Amino acid sequence: MIPLEFKLESSEKEFTEVRSMLEEHEFSLGGNWDYEHGYFDRYLDEAHKVWLRMPFDVINGNIDSDTQDLDAKIRMGQPFVLKHLYNEGLDKHAQPRALGSLIDQFQEPIDPDAEVESKWVTKAKEVLGEVEQRLLQ
Repeated sequence: MIPLEFKLESSEKEFTEVRSMLEEHEFSLGGNWDYEHGYFDRYLDEAHKVWLRMPFDVINGNIDSDTQDLDAKIRMGQPFVLKHLYNEGLDKHAQPRALGSLIDQFQEPIDPDAEVESKWVTKAKEVLGEVEQRLLQ
């Protein structure tokens, strides 16, 4: 994981405004959000192993995705780049399990914090520069 400088760190914005703008830059709301904090994620490589992640904290309101009434105000955190390495191919030691297949459908990364090559850090900084320009307008 490599933290990046971000001019908007600690700034407070309306959630819907930030989400809408970040979606234009290919970010999505990461699936690991809750009512108090979350992440906007963008993959940087075609294999979806290198990610630019922008954390945020909810300071008031609600980001419940089941309702259109998204009134949350968020505080932007420090973005970072991370790389996940996964096993490629089939697991030779896998055992078929009916119940397990309902729970263990996806493999965990073998290295959730792998070394990030400098080209991805450079690309992440370029993307952040574009985001900063848009959000500072």
